[in-house]
Amino acid sequence: MWRRLRSALGRLRAPPAAPPAMERAVVRCVPSEPKLTLQLVLPDGSARHMQRDKAEPLGRVLARIAANTAKGNAKAAKKSKKARAAGAPAEEAPAEAPAVLLFSRDGEAVAEDVPNAAAWQDGAVLHIGEARYRVERNRPTLTELRLPRSLLAGFPVCPKVNTEFAAPQHCLFRWYQEQRPSAGGGAAAGDGPSWVETAVAERVFIPSNALVGLRLKLQCTPGDGAQRYGLPREVESSGPVEAGPGACIFDSRHVYTRKVCGEGSVRAVTYNILADIYAQTEYSRTVLYPYCAPYALELDYRQNLLKKELAGYSADLICLQEVDKSVFVESLAPALDAFGLEGLFKIKEKQHEGLATFYRRDKFSLLSQHDIAFSEALLSDPVHKELCDKLAKYPLVQEKVLQRSSVLQVSVLQSTSDPSRKVCVANTHLYWHPKGGHIRLVQISVALSHIKHVACDLYPSIPVIFCGDFNSTPSSGTYSFINSGSIAEDHKDWVSNGEEEKCNMHLSHPFKLLSACGEPAYTNYVGGFHGCLDYIFIDRNSLEVEQVIPLPSHEEVTTHQALPSVSHPSDHIALICDLKWK
Repeated sequence: MWRRLRSALGRLRAPPAAPPAMERAVVRCVPSEPKLTLQLVLPDGSARHMQRDKAEPLGRVLARIAANTAKGNAKAAKKSKKARAAGAPAEEAPAEAPAVLLFSRDGEAVAEDVPNAAAWQDGAVLHIGEARYRVERNRPTLTELRLPRSLLAGFPVCPKVNTEFAAPQHCLFRWYQEQRPSAGGGAAAGDGPSWVETAVAERVFIPSNALVGLRLKLQCTPGDGAQRYGLPREVESSGPVEAGPGACIFDSRHVYTRKVCGEGSVRAVTYNILADIYAQTEYSRTVLYPYCAPYALELDYRQNLLKKELAGYSADLICLQEVDKSVFVESLAPALDAFGLEGLFKIKEKQHEGLATFYRRDKFSLLSQHDIAFSEALLSDPVHKELCDKLAKYPLVQEKVLQRSSVLQVSVLQSTSDPSRKVCVANTHLYWHPKGGHIRLVQISVALSHIKHVACDLYPSIPVIFCGDFNSTPSSGTYSFINSGSIAEDHKDWVSNGEEEKCNMHLSHPFKLLSACGEPAYTNYVGGFHGCLDYIFIDRNSLEVEQVIPLPSHEEVTTHQALPSVSHPSDHIALICDLKWK
């Protein structure tokens, strides 16, 4: 008896049954589009994807939903009627349209004359007869989820994550590894792979040597800052994890850059990363880099090394040259975004490679961009009229200058912790030809005049950090001009391609610039040449050098004869320094 009584009391105390889970009515409404979309599954199981004008009254959409529901119910009843084994009953009345109402999050009925854009708010509840639908407006959504084609043990795997109404830093990530077949035999024929979840729940995954030969799977759930989450998606790697090259030339440099610089300091990197369009030519394989194993020149392989190298520098500013457009979009921007860096790209005219500047989001915000192509700016910008007039006296040189596709990337950044601190970050890659010293002098004059316009006229007295591959050694006229502020009209570089292209111009600029990393023995080391071509120039009035990250030793650089190699992705070496405001 007591047992039955306790059971009855337990039933009385039990909480009421939870209401059935609501279906979803997903609304997409963005300012740039005249229509919104509504997706839902009606009570009869039919999916509906509706596009409606934002200004249309709500009542019209509700009436359409009611009509579609009635039509669906009628079809369902007809099917049921045909399925009956017994004789036909009397003719049934047409299905009535159910009551369709929309209620706000506060439980108030939304008036039918309210425009769609205002009516369909997140958290509202749609009633279709007895069915209930939770409105999810601009639900976090994955538009693209992709893993790199090449996976190396010990190197970061950075997925490409594109979202709408979400941000990668708010998404949820779960990584899985393929289960290795047991010694007794694999899975049955036709069965898919078996997956085991790893302990990693971060955006970036670094496979260990134990995963060599196994594929990876990523599940990503899109999310936003309000802790709303959309539907998860999964992606599997196209191939297994492969063995990495072991120690790389840049590993010893990472010892100095394990942590991001403190407040008031800026770590800057400049690096020519060797464009794939130049690495993957017969000339490159047989003449420029015959010492480099062919697989080490492949883009996928080099990208693994490059992403690990750049991520390990914990930089605040990264200026890259020879960046293939596809590499920026598909590889570098997604990878460095995962490490907190925002990327900007400027393509060279007539080519598929260009410049990329990355800045750390929690240290800087972008105020403005002022990118130019030298040839176009020289002809059209009044800032360069004086130089253009001088150049017109030397038609051969003028023609060569205007044929070049070189560009300058200029970004004005503002400190997130101290808005009074702004900096002009410039990035360039000057003409490459050994006999093109006179062309480079004209290009650098255009660059410095443009930087002056930005850093002195548009943003008075902000400091300058000027990075790039200047294709100029410390003994060149270009280096002397940048360092000293002027170049004489009788400098030997004006006749670098012989008397026929001789041009004599006196040029000057107002900056006091210093090579932050000094004059290394070389920043480019290939079979037939080594020399210092890359620099980080800083405004010596406003900035000073805290430390220069040591370059690799000569023994490390020449381990595989020259660069690039199986342990280094480019024929150049990155320059890295820590700067601070004076």
